[in-house]
Amino acid sequence: MSVKKSFLPYKWELVALLWLAFFFNQADRQIFNVVLPMIRDDLNLTDADMGLIASIFTLIYGLLVPVAGLLGDKINKKYIIITALLFWSAATLCTGFCSGLVGLMILRSAATGGGEAFYAPSANSIISENHETSTRATALSIHQTALYVGIIVSGYMVGALAEKYGWRETFYLFGGLGIILGILLIFRIKKSKTVVAATEIASKSSVKEGVLVFFKTPSAVLLALAFAFMQFVGVGFLVWMPTFLHETYDFSLARSGFDATFYTHVAAFIGVLAGAKITDRLTRKFIRIRVLIQMIGLLIGVPFLIIMAKGHSIITVYIALFFFGISRGMYDSNIFASLYDVIEEKYRATATGFMLMFAFVVGSTSPYLLGVLKPALGLSNGIASLSVVYFLSALIILIAMLFTLKKDHQKLISSA
Repeated sequence: MSVKKSFLPYKWELVALLWLAFFFNQADRQIFNVVLPMIRDDLNLTDADMGLIASIFTLIYGLLVPVAGLLGDKINKKYIIITALLFWSAATLCTGFCSGLVGLMILRSAATGGGEAFYAPSANSIISENHETSTRATALSIHQTALYVGIIVSGYMVGALAEKYGWRETFYLFGGLGIILGILLIFRIKKSKTVVAATEIASKSSVKEGVLVFFKTPSAVLLALAFAFMQFVGVGFLVWMPTFLHETYDFSLARSGFDATFYTHVAAFIGVLAGAKITDRLTRKFIRIRVLIQMIGLLIGVPFLIIMAKGHSIITVYIALFFFGISRGMYDSNIFASLYDVIEEKYRATATGFMLMFAFVVGSTSPYLLGVLKPALGLSNGIASLSVVYFLSALIILIAMLFTLKKDHQKLISSA
């Protein structure tokens, strides 16, 4: 079936459609975090069990995402995106039927995490190939805002629905809506432009070349390592912050889910769009501007992680959440745009996959560690300690900015 005309130019319609897909990607991920105390109590699980479920989800995502990146450079990205959306949505829906730890590990950790792993490399790459340098960071950042909206909306809706109807119904609702969206995307998304020729698909050498391009580009490896440390903080924060507010301030699940996400992600929405606008304007004159904005964002976030965990009033916590969100948005504005400044187009899905692998394998340890340490140290100390990891991420970006980025970018230009 042919794609009907749209009111938007296709490159922006694509961003809008993938924004919806990414919305459900993040909303489905956040459901578990919001209703974590309810699932734990209903199924007689421990804090360590809940942290383990979240950690395995993240680990499986991290292990599969480089495979997703390699396939994204070999198979048409349209089909990967739609199949991933339908698969993780079905797994989310079925999570509502779980009755114990094993079922949650299979459907939540393995199936949902595995399905979501195949989305980001192809989605970011297909957006990149439809947008030139002058709009690329803006387009990718608009797509990134779906992360914030998905987490905020699900944070409140899931808490309210769970308290009224039960935690299972929240999985049924979001999973079902994702399946409907997946069917719509079949008819609206065009095939991607950059797919390796059919004669090369089975070639081991072409796969090896894509891997070597990433690992032989020092800036790409450093940016991936920085992203890994950032994601360690982000995953731990998202999993445990609703529970921190629920237990520390005796908030309802709805309020905990909303407050833990709203202030941070509204601010991140502002930060990501502002950061993208600045860098798209200046990157032709100053190639290091993308990583500079990312580094500044991380450094801003360091003290506010401590303040949100140690604040003596909820107002202080809200202020810290807001400025932590600004810092997160500044970093997020160029996660992939900075990577694509040193990786040629035909290997970007592969590079995205390895970057996400670094991030989610490292990030997978955070929820479990915080869950294990929670009885002895408390969530307050655990969340505050994440500031050290954020600082290390900024330091790695500084190394890339000073020593490798300009050389790697010039190498990319000369090979074009």
